[in-house]
Amino acid sequence: MNTTPVQPLPGLPTRVTVYEVGPRDGLQSESTVLPVEQKAEFVRRLVAAGLTAVELTSFVSPSWIPQLADAEQLMALLGPLPGRHPVLVPNQRGLERALAAGAREVAVFISATESFARRNLNRTVAESLAMVAPVVAGATAAGVPVRGYVSMCFGDPWEGHVPTAQAADVVLALAELGCAEISLGDTIGVATPGSVATLLSTLDARGLPADRIAVHFHDTYGQALANTLLALQHGVTTVDASAGGLGGCPYAGSATGNLATEDLVWQLHGLGIDTGIDLEALVRLSLWMAGLLGRPSPSRTLTALAARIAEPA
Repeated sequence: MNTTPVQPLPGLPTRVTVYEVGPRDGLQSESTVLPVEQKAEFVRRLVAAGLTAVELTSFVSPSWIPQLADAEQLMALLGPLPGRHPVLVPNQRGLERALAAGAREVAVFISATESFARRNLNRTVAESLAMVAPVVAGATAAGVPVRGYVSMCFGDPWEGHVPTAQAADVVLALAELGCAEISLGDTIGVATPGSVATLLSTLDARGLPADRIAVHFHDTYGQALANTLLALQHGVTTVDASAGGLGGCPYAGSATGNLATEDLVWQLHGLGIDTGIDLEALVRLSLWMAGLLGRPSPSRTLTALAARIAEPA
């Protein structure tokens, strides 16, 4: 298989962590519910392909997200894995379940907008912060680092454009609670490079450095890779993506899938940025997953490379 043509650009990081969200954020949005054994195999293949940060599942109530009702079973099947393997926890009960299952890192979730906070958790933003505060404190006391997600950082389907200061306030509130890393979510994919630059510059000016920030872009309007490049130029070195472009957001009807990991890796490798990921192995596992789900992947890189992989040597 031909490799990515490499041409570095000045001012970019030499290595980027691709934070894989497919097993959690991807599968929770799929209508097909996979057996837990196939989910475990998905994670193992991701790790074997070189992904060092893979979010495994969510310890939410099965009535909220039935696709992830097997969180404890999955953790038991996987056992200890090398690298980072956070699990999402919505509240104190979720944290207790996660710690009992052996989680070594957890993630919490909050919205930058009141409308989405109400629709997602039936709470205000302030009430949501109050709910996650003891979760962050409890995990920290247990020696477990916490990742924070802030959704709707750039736009909301009910409120429209989200003011930069409003999003920054919520991000900084999570940082003050003790989240080691905070992922900026473009949940409906409306961000463009200018809005990303403005938020990152605002956070930097208010004391939150790029090494505590990750970015999580959806590709609704085809802007995810452009936004990623802008974030790299601002010093961000952790980028969320989903193998094969799995998933969207179960609570935001206009949101299309996450940035495909294959598309991200193609760009990063083309820029000479090290990821540690075997792109061909990643393409093969995403093709396997697409077969399990019974639908093609939206990843353009996967589509382009799949034909090459199928060609005889």
